[in-house]
Amino acid sequence: MKYRKIIALAVAASMVVPTTVFAAEGEAAAADITLWTYPIGSWGDSATVDGLIASFNEKYPDIHVTVEYLDYTNGDDQINTAIEGGQAPDIVLEGPERLVANWGAKGLMVDLADLWTDEAKEAIYDSVENACQNNDGVFYEYPLCMTAHTMAINRDIFEAADALQYLDEETRTWTTENFQKAVQAVYDSGQQNVGAVYCSGQGGDQGTRALINNLYGGTFTNAEHTEYTANSEENIKALELLKSMDGINFDASIAGGDEINLFCNGTLAMAFCWNVAQENNNKDNITFDALPMAFPTDSGEPQLCGGIWGFGIFNNGDDAKIAAAKTFIDFMANDETQVVDSVKASSYWPVKDLGNIYEGDELMTEYSTFIQYMGDYYQVVGGWAEARTAWWNMLQQVGSGTDVSAAVEEFVTTANAAASAQ
Repeated sequence: MKYRKIIALAVAASMVVPTTVFAAEGEAAAADITLWTYPIGSWGDSATVDGLIASFNEKYPDIHVTVEYLDYTNGDDQINTAIEGGQAPDIVLEGPERLVANWGAKGLMVDLADLWTDEAKEAIYDSVENACQNNDGVFYEYPLCMTAHTMAINRDIFEAADALQYLDEETRTWTTENFQKAVQAVYDSGQQNVGAVYCSGQGGDQGTRALINNLYGGTFTNAEHTEYTANSEENIKALELLKSMDGINFDASIAGGDEINLFCNGTLAMAFCWNVAQENNNKDNITFDALPMAFPTDSGEPQLCGGIWGFGIFNNGDDAKIAAAKTFIDFMANDETQVVDSVKASSYWPVKDLGNIYEGDELMTEYSTFIQYMGDYYQVVGGWAEARTAWWNMLQQVGSGTDVSAAVEEFVTTANAAASAQ
């Protein structure tokens, strides 16, 4: 799978999917539905979401939407408890790893094939489309927005260490060899904690996966997303490299959020858990020039982990609620008067060409550079939850001195057993 290249500065004609009619405007069957949303940008902010729903109700006044705001600490438990109690929400805003690979795989979600019209398939980027369906081609998600996860460096520290020479500030790329040289230069300048391979839990694990996969061109799963392949020679070589480097520490006391805090307060000179949302969230705390970067690669072609977010519908056995939920999704993601506001509320980018919706926004324009580097969205493979736990356990083992090959082989055995059990 390959993303079509997106250039944020291009002045492109808006390409909006025609709205599919599930209910005639103003004549929708009355229904009370629930939307449970994870904190995807301002979709976790009640004032913003109230405004979006008000726009919806101007067109569909008889569909009443009640919202529950989730976080990533307890959100999954709340939904699982609701499922067990027969009170699952009608709509959930999240990503394919939950909507497709988890609840969809368990037969709990509605097939959204009627939202995925030919026009939708033509407009939405190929890898996003592929991520929103299972291996049998059943669509359990209709997407709204996307981002590319990056890393970042403290440019001030790198400049003082004469390490900027080892990276390309224009393309935001660097080679594995130059990454090693830069880290060594920063370390030699007196910054002992250059970067941390954090592994106290799964938080931010997209950063450690991308770092390890990119260094020598390894992969996390096969192309079909049926098997975990992290035990490749390339990944073993990458882990051995990181373990050997001065200034790179395997830290079992922190997860991604902790690493971000340590980067923002200057303790660490780089962060592997980064994206535009992190810079937005921490802009008042950062006193240095934070420079986002693609992960270093041996090939010079980075493959960034992406985030995709959209809507799924739990099958609660009520056809009227399902129809109302589809009407809500169609309005938010396809209505030409609404979709830009829906995407902007996420603080990410659209999953189809809407032109440069962030024109004049310096920060969003800067980060749009990385969308072109997005790689395979593999987070829909079976056993994903178990694999995430096995991943940070593996990093802890490597950090404590376990043979890298043995630790990675244990990870793959555990993850593939979980995938086979689904």
